Amino acid sequence: MALQQPLNWASRAATALSLAAAICLGHLLIATLAPAQSSEKTTRKLLTKVEPGYPPDLKRARIGGIVRMDVVVSPRGSVENVSVIGGNPILVDTAVKAVKKWKYATADYETVIRVNVNFDPSK
Repeated sequence: MALQQPLNWASRAATALSLAAAICLGHLLIATLAPAQSSEKTTRKLLTKVEPGYPPDLKRARIGGIVRMDVVVSPRGSVENVSVIGGNPILVDTAVKAVKKWKYATADYETVIRVNVNFDPSK
């Protein structure tokens, strides 16, 4: 009986990780197909930075990495679009959710900014 519980946990963990990976890959596919937007000016002051929550199971398993994104910032300073350009797929969803909450200084133009979100399991 004690042997079944670890198998059930392992099975649930594997299923959850597979589902998360599938969702992340879907985000990557959508981001890849989305048209790139560009701006000559790429510097905007970040006013509010929301740190991503580190998924506890991934931190315990010491799974980390960097998620790289191009972020489209509206003239009002809100994040309008996030295009994932690389990184650990299992961390993409958490990184994108946090970056979408970031706020930048207002400007007269839309800006595309390259953002890296680091997940370090040792912290």
